[in-house]
Amino acid sequence: MKDKNKVKLSNIIRRQRRTRAKISGTAVRPRVSVFKSLMHTSVQAIDDVARKTLAAMTDKTLKVKGTKSDKAAALGEEFGKKLKTLKIEAIIFDKGAYKYHGRVKALADGIRKAGINF
Repeated sequence: MKDKNKVKLSNIIRRQRRTRAKISGTAVRPRVSVFKSLMHTSVQAIDDVARKTLAAMTDKTLKVKGTKSDKAAALGEEFGKKLKTLKIEAIIFDKGAYKYHGRVKALADGIRKAGINF
């Protein structure tokens, strides 16, 4: 019998590869990748052509109190402002292996609220 954790990890990797095979970011329209840990959320804008990270941010730097979803929404707004300063108007949102729900959705809505188009 297979170990449950190994099966879970292989399923996560499979979902990530399936998602990332369909999308690619450029300098004009970067890929915005999300990572969730148990406590924090981080996000980065990636130019896949040049293989460079254009911007990155985590909710550890924010002074926001509240739920993890509230922190993710505030992170999205701040990250959207950071992208605006870099003159990036449109992005490709890469949710990775996560469902578009909860923190990931709050982050995406925060980025949209800042005026960035998906």
